[in-house]
Amino acid sequence: MKHARIVITGVGLTAPNGNSLTEFRKNLLTGVAGIERLDVRYMGSLLAGVCHYDPLKYQKKKDVRVGTRAGSISVYCAREALADSGIDFTTVPKDRVGIYIGCTEHGNVETENEIFNISKFNYDTKYWSHYHNPRTVANNPAGETSLHLGSTGPAYTIGAACAAGNMGLIHAAQMLRLGEVDFAIGGGVSESIHTFGIFAGFKSQNALATHEDPKRASRPFDLARNGIVVSEGGCLYTLERLEDAQARGAKIYAEIAGYCVNSDASDYVLPNPARQAECIRKALAQAGLKPADIHIVNTHATATPLGDIQECEAIRAVFGEGCPDTHINNTKSFIGHCMGAAGALELAGNLPSFNDLTVHPTINVDNLDPLCALPGLVLNQPRQVAKVDTILNNSFGMLGINSTLIVKRFVP
Repeated sequence: MKHARIVITGVGLTAPNGNSLTEFRKNLLTGVAGIERLDVRYMGSLLAGVCHYDPLKYQKKKDVRVGTRAGSISVYCAREALADSGIDFTTVPKDRVGIYIGCTEHGNVETENEIFNISKFNYDTKYWSHYHNPRTVANNPAGETSLHLGSTGPAYTIGAACAAGNMGLIHAAQMLRLGEVDFAIGGGVSESIHTFGIFAGFKSQNALATHEDPKRASRPFDLARNGIVVSEGGCLYTLERLEDAQARGAKIYAEIAGYCVNSDASDYVLPNPARQAECIRKALAQAGLKPADIHIVNTHATATPLGDIQECEAIRAVFGEGCPDTHINNTKSFIGHCMGAAGALELAGNLPSFNDLTVHPTINVDNLDPLCALPGLVLNQPRQVAKVDTILNNSFGMLGINSTLIVKRFVP
């Protein structure tokens, strides 16, 4: 099965500006951002991307109370993806289902909450929750999803910093090709806004966005950009081998064309444009494509002054010349940085381009940084194009992890 064709057959998501692909896409095309003010413990009112999905659509109150926000988002997205796929999940052998969920970090929220709670009781640990351990283990989001769905195949979380959303999809495709599973749920989730630590960490790095208008706070490529907007979110996909999807008459969103994961091995935080460019080139080579064959490049750019420039250097090195049909955009300008969910959500936002031939823009760019000026950059307004057959999605993360995923229009 090494060369089996892997296709996407279902999408389930919650983003700060939408709780379905239809709503999410509409808001990306009409310029609706999803950033608001959030009260953060010890830090006051900060800008954040908050999801407003209904956690009780698929779970009971007790499940939500006992579990985690990341688990709740995972269950919601998995169930939405299954419904979207049209599969009769009751007929699927549960030991042949794999769940692969990327996550930036997990356990910080619960640990901070428990320490805060016992501080009211002179730090007496008898008040420490007996749910703490299952809430904080790294496999929690996938584990909660497995428990909810009753699936007995492999279910685990992939820690890959902010490259994790792409990694969930990549790993799902790999396991299908290995024959380890016959049906996969993959993508990424994040509960990051519920931990003050991540806000404090970015603030200490002078990397936390500020703006009087929350909707305009996330400003990749703009000369006045001043940092990251921390967001929560989730996006999970159903993936299948092509012959299985066709046998049940499934609709197919896209086919996995190629991917690469590599490491900078150069800094804890600062990205390495040479390694990022290498990651992009290797993904193209695996897909059997040239740079000019790519029609949409979705950038990782988080609106940090140096990070945006370095990714633009990497993209310029690969797509700088001879790519007139390559269009470049960014989704974080609408939703902020959804951390472990970022790559999966950003891919989803572009998938409808295969049908409507429209590239959603990067918004909030009033004054383009000359060092971020790229041929094909789509700014502030959607762009109608002649062809969209391929989408390349970049996601990069701390400690130098890079991921590039390429999907293509499904052609039988």
